[in-house]
Amino acid sequence: MAFRIHDSVERGEIDNRVKGVVRGKIWVNGCAQPVELELQGNAHRDLAGCRLTFTNPLEVLPLAHADHLSPVQRGTAGELTASRKVRVPAVPLEQFLNWPEEQGRPPTRWANGLYLEWFSEANGRVVIESTDFELKISAPEWRLTPAEEAERSRQAAAGMDNFMRLLTEAIERERLGRKDPDAKWDEHDYEKFMKESDARTNKYMELLDKYGDSSEAEEKIAEEMGWRRELTPEEAGEQERRIDEINRACEEAMNEPPPAPDPRREGIDWLRTRAGGLAHPLENRCSESALKYWKLAKKHGLEKLADPDLEQFVFEFQTAGVKLAGALSGIAENRGRPDPAFTVAYLKRALGHLHQAQAGLEAVAPKQFLPPRTVKAARKELFEIREGILRLMDAYRGRK
Repeated sequence: MAFRIHDSVERGEIDNRVKGVVRGKIWVNGCAQPVELELQGNAHRDLAGCRLTFTNPLEVLPLAHADHLSPVQRGTAGELTASRKVRVPAVPLEQFLNWPEEQGRPPTRWANGLYLEWFSEANGRVVIESTDFELKISAPEWRLTPAEEAERSRQAAAGMDNFMRLLTEAIERERLGRKDPDAKWDEHDYEKFMKESDARTNKYMELLDKYGDSSEAEEKIAEEMGWRRELTPEEAGEQERRIDEINRACEEAMNEPPPAPDPRREGIDWLRTRAGGLAHPLENRCSESALKYWKLAKKHGLEKLADPDLEQFVFEFQTAGVKLAGALSGIAENRGRPDPAFTVAYLKRALGHLHQAQAGLEAVAPKQFLPPRTVKAARKELFEIREGILRLMDAYRGRK
């Protein structure tokens, strides 16, 4: 995924007064020294030949995993402009986020945005984007000719194309050796399929981040994702048949009452949540515990620290609950029994996130953000949830 750092940028400078070279420094909260830019290429016409300085007037957050950001960014320039047209809320942010659905989309307005994108040898695609930064732009010492502007645009597109190629290669690596869908799959086959899905999602999210959600962007994204391939008459007929089957299945599902949970399995496969829904007991416990510690951190103002280890503990704990829901919600709602191998593969994912939460907690403990008693209780809770996941995995593998 793109390394988006604008929330952690304090100030910076971009210098394209030497044609074909972009140099700069970015002061990032969480990095001991300013990040230096040494890029090949040119900025967009509004910044070409100029020196840009910018300051972030907003509250600056420490960069999570700042140690992953290389102190020297060598690579190629992407789109570097201070005049990118973006839509921003035309009402206060809180009002925008809570806009009543019956009133349609919340109002927006067009604004000029700073958009600095480059393709780093160390970090891939890096982006700074904001409509709030205070900018100062020097007079240009030279200007791009039409031919040079076309070459600049081509080079920026080539940088994105190369970045997309790397993401496509990640998808292809996961596809290698994948079994036929009609064959019998084990948990390792499902794990491989899930990794491929992750790689495909990463590529889609990068494209959405780059091009937005306009109708023109939809065409571009569909092309990049390979969704616009011309189908043979046989493929088109098969696709239409499958769409009809899915539509019929959806209509039937909407007309049928939801299945009732097996009363004999209450407390084993399902329970009623506080909101009245159904959840697997282990998923419910994990989600409720993660929410509890998030609220505790918020109550003590710890989220303002933006401590990466604390963030890891809370975020990974919450993610483990989401993955457990993916593995177990169908069982809790009595929507049929999925392939045991699929359930084990999904539980492995939840376990991985739980391990990350445990690592985050152990890194937080010496910092004494949380009382020792709270750390001890959280450690015990994580361990017991882990044991619950392992027991379920054994059960679905057929071991007692």
